[in-house]
Amino acid sequence: MPISNLRHILTTTLVSLILMLGIGSASANVSMLHDFSFSQPKFIHNLPFASHKLVVQVSQDNPARWHLVLNTSQNLLNFFGQQKIQIVVVAFGPGLKMLVANSPVAKTIAAMNAEGVEFDACHNTMLAMAKKIGHLPKLVPSAVIVPAGIVRIMQLESHGFDYVKP
Repeated sequence: MPISNLRHILTTTLVSLILMLGIGSASANVSMLHDFSFSQPKFIHNLPFASHKLVVQVSQDNPARWHLVLNTSQNLLNFFGQQKIQIVVVAFGPGLKMLVANSPVAKTIAAMNAEGVEFDACHNTMLAMAKKIGHLPKLVPSAVIVPAGIVRIMQLESHGFDYVKP
């Protein structure tokens, strides 16, 4: 086996082990890695009376887009009321930078989490970032780690969520 393949396997295994053991920056975040079931979505906010459901994709490293996502979500909360709409923002690829601890929108994310908006972070992207920076990225405390961002979006769409990518 070539050394580059072995290095890749060891790095991926080590990062996954660190995350599973709760060591490192991701340990403070809620994780769906071990209990993710495509057929039975779980959420961190219980919104049993939500008659509207929305999943929002964030896949760009673009703060202007992040503000658009947050403003749109806030407008929906204001229009429907926070008990009548369930919003899940899923960040993956370059868009995961929206959910890093020093993100320019970190305070807004915290406030919107308090209003019932869920912010999901793609584990696959976290592993890719860890390979580049040498450690798992530190996320905002309210970020929820999901196995794969695109799989989470597909899961929610298959369970009646409308999909938006601003």
